[in-house]
Amino acid sequence: MEQLSLACATRALSTVSLPVNMAGRVLLRLGAVSGALAVVFGAFGAHGLKSRITNESRLQAWATAAHYQLAHSLAICVCGLLPRPASTAGNLFLGGVTLFSGSIYALVLLDKPVLGAITPIGGSLLIAGWVALALAA
Repeated sequence: MEQLSLACATRALSTVSLPVNMAGRVLLRLGAVSGALAVVFGAFGAHGLKSRITNESRLQAWATAAHYQLAHSLAICVCGLLPRPASTAGNLFLGGVTLFSGSIYALVLLDKPVLGAITPIGGSLLIAGWVALALAA
């Protein structure tokens, strides 16, 4: 059995292309950027916020927002790989992550409880995204 060198494996993988349309590529890119930001925000919450925010429930809320953002970033990427009907689900996930996680990040940083009213709207969009994904499958 032959072993492939790293260069051969890399070359082989670089020739693989997925049949993704333009809307799918956009969802893939947005999902990937959102995932990267989720890691950044999660790390910031675990390391940078602890010296600024002492309220444990606010720190836990930040961690929840980062967790949901990361999980739904993967869902956005999956939607980018599926046929066109899944773009609706991807757009719902994108809006949901923005409103759900974004409102929690803002709530924690600004300590403005009124921002908490936006969070359920984002959560509803996330749920709708899962339903749309189920219908598109």
